[in-house]
Amino acid sequence: MLGLSKKDTFFLLVVVFLTLATPIILQPFPEGSALAQFNAGYPDLMQRFAIYGIFAIGFNILFGLTGYLSFGHAAFLGVGSYSVVWMYKLLNYNVVPGLVLAIITSGLFALLIGYISLRRSGIYFSILTLAFAQMSFNLAYSVLTPLTNGETGLQVYNDDPQILLGANHPLGPHFFGIVMQDSAKINVGGWQWTFNNGYYFCAIIAIIAFYLSMRIFRSPFGTMLRAIKTNQTRMSYTGLNPRPYTLAAFVISGMYAGLAGGLLAAMDPLAGAERMQWTASGEVVLMTILGGAGTLMGPVLGAGFIKYFENIFSKINDGILHHWFSALPDGVEEFLVFIFHPFIGKGWSLTLGLLFMLVVIFLPGGLIEGGRHLANLFTGKRRKPSAPVKDTEHHPKPAPHVA
Repeated sequence: MLGLSKKDTFFLLVVVFLTLATPIILQPFPEGSALAQFNAGYPDLMQRFAIYGIFAIGFNILFGLTGYLSFGHAAFLGVGSYSVVWMYKLLNYNVVPGLVLAIITSGLFALLIGYISLRRSGIYFSILTLAFAQMSFNLAYSVLTPLTNGETGLQVYNDDPQILLGANHPLGPHFFGIVMQDSAKINVGGWQWTFNNGYYFCAIIAIIAFYLSMRIFRSPFGTMLRAIKTNQTRMSYTGLNPRPYTLAAFVISGMYAGLAGGLLAAMDPLAGAERMQWTASGEVVLMTILGGAGTLMGPVLGAGFIKYFENIFSKINDGILHHWFSALPDGVEEFLVFIFHPFIGKGWSLTLGLLFMLVVIFLPGGLIEGGRHLANLFTGKRRKPSAPVKDTEHHPKPAPHVA
């Protein structure tokens, strides 16, 4: 089905189900309960899960398959955002023309940067991509102000042309009249589930992006990329030139990043240079490694993990901690608040850093490896010990005894 094996088709269907059911899955606690703070079923966060999942999927095609570590992918994220906002300014608020332009411009930009950067490998390649990203950030922040509006950011104004904007068209991002910000809310008992147009638009694109990545992983092209990661020198000795393959992977990865940046502007019609900073490039590296580089689902899990901590743990403050521990004696309550205070609010990154260290130390394969360990634990499966290696060295046989 869809060019996939039965196993991959089943896996894709599971991913589709989980993605479409995300508004319910991420709202496990009733509204008003002490644990409602950990609910993540609101539109802005769900959209970021899908968008940064696309960003990480694309980065994984480059890093996970070829082993080339780019520190400059935020440049394509920013290019995608600027492209969409410019389509808003010139045409109307329909997100489709902007997303098409975002994919094309980010792909061309990735072709230029990749053609130069891929002349080197290893740390030199990483430094080159970082340099290009920082140059792009500085250009967008200051030099290219007519195109990017500098530090203020690019946005839509009343005097913009918007030549295709009709009298009855929505005055906000929409998909042929389906407004991204509109939501349907369903209340069941103490739960409130929000089904947002923007989230499902991003989710469907994320499913398509995930499916395409599966096809790449299972294709001969993906096999060639793995061969480059395994031993590029040996591949060159066979007469195959690895550079066209790495350049193609770099361009595809850049187009994924541009699509993610375009979706950020499709949800919020604003583009700023901060999306091109090195911190955004470092973030997608963390997402991919944390989830499991080279795996299909790992980068998506890593993106969701980091965005969850960024948005949920950063909102927990001392007042919420006092509410949680209010049933305890005053001295114990104050002590626990004192202990947890550095790890919440503005200190959420410290919590994330500690968890990232634990994953890297104990689960080098990322969250996917941890999931496999848990699955084996519950199913009772154990890794089979490797068979002893037979001595293949030739020993002369003793001469037969002649009577």
